[in-house]
Amino acid sequence: MSQNTDDIRIDNARPLITPWVLADQLPGGATAKATVSSSRRSIEQILAGNDPRLVVIAGPCSVHDPVALLDFAHQFQAACEPLADTLLPVLRVYFEKPRTIVGWKGLINDPDLDGSFHINKGLHLARKVLLDVAELGLPAASEFLDNTFGQYYADLVSFGAIGARTVESQIHRELASGLSMPVGFKNGTNGHIDVAIDAIQSAAHSHWFPSLTKEGTPAILKSRGNPHGYLILRGGKQTGPNYGPAAVQQASVALAESGLTPSLIVDCSHGNSEKDPQRQTQVVSSLCEQIQTGQGAIKGVMLESHLLGGSQDIGDGSKLSYGQSITDACLSLKDTVPLLQQLAAAVNMSATQPS
Repeated sequence: MSQNTDDIRIDNARPLITPWVLADQLPGGATAKATVSSSRRSIEQILAGNDPRLVVIAGPCSVHDPVALLDFAHQFQAACEPLADTLLPVLRVYFEKPRTIVGWKGLINDPDLDGSFHINKGLHLARKVLLDVAELGLPAASEFLDNTFGQYYADLVSFGAIGARTVESQIHRELASGLSMPVGFKNGTNGHIDVAIDAIQSAAHSHWFPSLTKEGTPAILKSRGNPHGYLILRGGKQTGPNYGPAAVQQASVALAESGLTPSLIVDCSHGNSEKDPQRQTQVVSSLCEQIQTGQGAIKGVMLESHLLGGSQDIGDGSKLSYGQSITDACLSLKDTVPLLQQLAAAVNMSATQPS
């Protein structure tokens, strides 16, 4: 008797909506498309050193409540309006949560927060959130973890990120080479930046890689290569925080020696805050001092922020506090606004310094 060798550990299968059908159900309007197109160019210009503003990416660790995210988006946008000459606000809209072992995997994978994994519903919610944000005229940043989900909503993303756990992955480097927006590559979880620099160089080249077409057909795609790849410093387990003057200068030199633009973004959370959201204020203070004293490599910052500070356990998902993270602890929006003002003041002061 022959033995079955196929899918012996697969218990179930569900149909998956195609990117084309989802985009047909939720098409991008003129305002949304204009927001994405113009903000991508602005981010590229800032990171290339051709625009003196600072990119500020802020928002929850991950999206679990689209209503609360849009509430945050309105308030974040309003807080940044008086600072438009110095800051370019970008909303952090992360739908996938990479896990070290197990846990809630994000809005796309489990939108009902109950282990039901209604992924089609999650993809619909994700695209709707990005449409709503773009209609506000606010750029969105998102991390690409699954290498096919981007086909469902990447047209609405202004800044992409490859995370610390996937920066060494060839698959993600190939994916980044075909993305239509600038992409930030985080240093590895150990804190070393060499893998991120390698990733930037790899993604700048053309690649052939398997993926999905918009119609949902498996295909081998050829990318042109993405010339807009940038380093994100986020600290690490071995190096500790890497936002200080010595670490920033070292990263700037390493980028230049690799033939890359010596521009970088500093993640004020994760390893740089040692997972204490309040320490993001210390990181921002250090960055402001560096900007004011002429450190031109710092072109952007990332902040984990939500309506309420801290975090909460997901529980059964039915009794959650509104506007508080269910993954990494965040800084409250109230405590974030002064940091935005502090960063704007530093950019203004740097502009008055003699070159």
